[in-house]
Amino acid sequence: MTAVSVTTASSVRADPPAELIAALAAMPLGNPSRSALRDRAIEVWLPLAGHLAKRYAGRGEPTDDLRQVAAMGLIKAVDRFDAGRGAAFTAFAIPTIVGELKRHFRDRTWSVRVPRRLQELRLAITGANSRLTHSLGRSPTVAEIARELNLTEEEILEGLEGARAYTSASLSAPANDEGTMTLGDTLGSEDTSLELAELRMALGPALASLDGREQKIIVLRFYGNLSQAEIAQQVGVSQMHVSRLLGRAFAKMRAKIDGTG
Repeated sequence: MTAVSVTTASSVRADPPAELIAALAAMPLGNPSRSALRDRAIEVWLPLAGHLAKRYAGRGEPTDDLRQVAAMGLIKAVDRFDAGRGAAFTAFAIPTIVGELKRHFRDRTWSVRVPRRLQELRLAITGANSRLTHSLGRSPTVAEIARELNLTEEEILEGLEGARAYTSASLSAPANDEGTMTLGDTLGSEDTSLELAELRMALGPALASLDGREQKIIVLRFYGNLSQAEIAQQVGVSQMHVSRLLGRAFAKMRAKIDGTG
């Protein structure tokens, strides 16, 4: 029984990323080969985590830290993915990793590490203060904020005290690892990536609309960073056929995103 498990674990090393995830999802939790298969799945999907971490580079956080945060998000995605829902792994993993990166930046804006409860309370107080200021035509009192949030005045005061831990960075503070850009340099510039936000959200369902082989070559090309020649070797077709498959997959995804497919 042990010999069979070892053979199974070693044979998956040549499998493409999507098949590793499918094999992991199908493997019982108690299977002795599951740990090795999980580690291999995480390893082959690390390029996706690295790619997403790069999107957040140049915002004042060390690149290595961002890679580690993205890797943690990937691990969570691998462990929590439910293949039974029918969605592609990328459609689940990308939001999970991005969410982990966003939480990292949210937490890092606090100069003193405070409990998450106080961070959330501060945000609630800020929202209540804004609403009440608009409706009352003046700044609300602590008692009025407490009534708005259905909390005690002591809890509101605790939240206001915790807000003092929130950092206020100078506009001359470095905004990248090299120190060649300040926070002031980043103000007022247009973020062209916002125009692609809806497109990124649509990529998951669009990828899920492809058949198995098309999904495989897309994943190998853009998340595995393989050349068409390398993909051809893994899939067992010619490089020219890989090129045609990529073109067909792109056309399907474009039609899905545009709502015509």
